[in-house]
Amino acid sequence: MAYDEGLAELLRGDLAEFGTIEERRMFGGLCFMKDGHMLCGVHKGGGMFRVGKSRHSQALKIDGTSPMAFTGRPMGGLVDVTDEALADDARRSALMALALANVADLPPRV
Repeated sequence: MAYDEGLAELLRGDLAEFGTIEERRMFGGLCFMKDGHMLCGVHKGGGMFRVGKSRHSQALKIDGTSPMAFTGRPMGGLVDVTDEALADDARRSALMALALANVADLPPRV
């Protein structure tokens, strides 16, 4: 398995109260989608959150985050999260709030 199933379970638990969440396997990991938009996910070595460009700098202030750079170039609006940060309830909750706010700003893609 390319990602930590325990970390995926933490995200599932966090998202249980937010309606229909779709899970998709992507990039060797697992991505969680809300209203057709990428919200967060897990991959080998940690996870990621799609916080949006307007919240990107705020997310990077959280210990254990860095710019997402799957392709070697930073991807605006996405942050990479270490497995330690993802396992930490307070940090994960802060990042999830930013990601949920981002999705709330977008029109549904259903």
